[in-house]
Amino acid sequence: MSLDAEMCKNPNADLKNLGLNNLGKQYWNLSPEALIEKTICSEQGVLADSGALMIRTGEFCGRSPKDRFIVKDSITENTVDWGDINFAFDSDKFDALYNKVVHYFEGKDVYVKDACAGADEKHQLSLRLVAEYPWSAMFAHNMFLRLSKEQIEKAEPEWNILCAPGFMADPAVDGTRQHNFAIINFTKKIILIGGTGYTGEIKKGIFSVLNFTLPTYNNVFSMHCSANVGKDGDTAVFFGLSGTGKTTLSADPNRNLIGDDEHGWSEDSVFNFEGGCYAKCIDLSAEKEPEIYAAIKHGAILENINFKPGTREPDFEDSSITQNTRVSYPIYHISNALPQSKAGHPKNIFFLTCDAFGVLPPISKLTPGQAMYHFISGYTAKVAGTEVGVKDPEMTFSACFGAPFLPLHPTAYAKMLGQKMQDHNVNVWLVNTGWTGGEFGVGQRMSLKYTRAMITAALEGRLDNMDYTEHPVFGVAMPNGCPNVPDSVLNPKGTWSDPVAYDNKANFLAKAFRDNFKQFEDKASEETLAAAPKIIEFQK
Repeated sequence: MSLDAEMCKNPNADLKNLGLNNLGKQYWNLSPEALIEKTICSEQGVLADSGALMIRTGEFCGRSPKDRFIVKDSITENTVDWGDINFAFDSDKFDALYNKVVHYFEGKDVYVKDACAGADEKHQLSLRLVAEYPWSAMFAHNMFLRLSKEQIEKAEPEWNILCAPGFMADPAVDGTRQHNFAIINFTKKIILIGGTGYTGEIKKGIFSVLNFTLPTYNNVFSMHCSANVGKDGDTAVFFGLSGTGKTTLSADPNRNLIGDDEHGWSEDSVFNFEGGCYAKCIDLSAEKEPEIYAAIKHGAILENINFKPGTREPDFEDSSITQNTRVSYPIYHISNALPQSKAGHPKNIFFLTCDAFGVLPPISKLTPGQAMYHFISGYTAKVAGTEVGVKDPEMTFSACFGAPFLPLHPTAYAKMLGQKMQDHNVNVWLVNTGWTGGEFGVGQRMSLKYTRAMITAALEGRLDNMDYTEHPVFGVAMPNGCPNVPDSVLNPKGTWSDPVAYDNKANFLAKAFRDNFKQFEDKASEETLAAAPKIIEFQK
């Protein structure tokens, strides 16, 4: 079958409304097979032995958060939380840069993908990607919700994404920080991406849009989290930044996956924004993460991974290109994925933190005040490769466990979470997937086997009647026992060879928490403020 015969589009649709004229060939809504063929024929990718497509994203192998902008105009001026995360971009500069990107596309073939985001039809966003590269369109096929042929033939997108990795901005003229950029224009409903082939910019652009529109206009709590549901209909939500284990821990063979990264919590359900998963691959193995490993097959895209010498087998231990090796795949590659991608209100919420200092317990139960404190704090460590320039773990406080993608002030999301927790009587757990036995460089990463066992115990209610010990600094409740986990693991101080060093590091981390929270104190409740960690004088 020719590519022309395979294409599908709304017969009334064209790209002239975007100013895209004098293009080369337009490939509308090609199948993954056709996009793989175009990628290989253009020498932009090869096939692995599993049938997955292997590509390189070029200069950027992770997000570049300092090059993500929001156009400042009448819609955003008084609503967006401007500062070190949401950088303002002049609307006139946007128009000028947009016109340059449009001119760049002239004569070039483009790959168009119609899709949507949001499994709850009441809160769905329709979108269209126009991409320079075929594998960018395939990424959109994997990661967004796929439309039927009948839906495509009627598609009229609310938002458009222009993705031109080969276009380099001139910062002195265009107003960007450097030659790459990702700019969101809420008035024109356009996301403009240039100078970077990293596919994560596409999905996080739409995520940022939903984080603005859903809370503002739909009263839906948008979340940077994964979610799954048990056989009894008990939904669990896992908050965490990249590298903390959202994808890994929600891919549970005994539970149905709702989604691995982005969700909304509406008046009646938790629903996935996406139609796929974007998992880290470094040190991936069938033994540690069987669901993700099995999902790497025909239709998946492997990013920035080398082959083992003399083979077509991906070398998941090789970090020579980046630590942030990735795979995207449609959610149906996970055998137990929930087809409707939505379920009821959660019974348990897990805050996943990668504590590089080895201070926080591997699991602890939070009071409502502590839950709000830790949600607003969003403590973790940025791990290597997730952002440009990060090599060793770096302490960070990312409000709501997703500050890089939140256009509104963090307290707007925290208020919504607090109300949801109260309305539905949710258990909240803090889970440290980072270090134990010492800080990074001394201790070791928490055992995934034990983390899974602790989460399973919480989900099954097997920690409900357990005896607990209060952490002396952070005040959280640490279980004294947990099925299938050694008792010695549960209290972090006991895993350190030097108890005094642990106490000092706990005080150090507590001070960092308190210093970070000063920016939120004026808007926080007394209950939340009372949950701050203590800095205490330990006996020598």
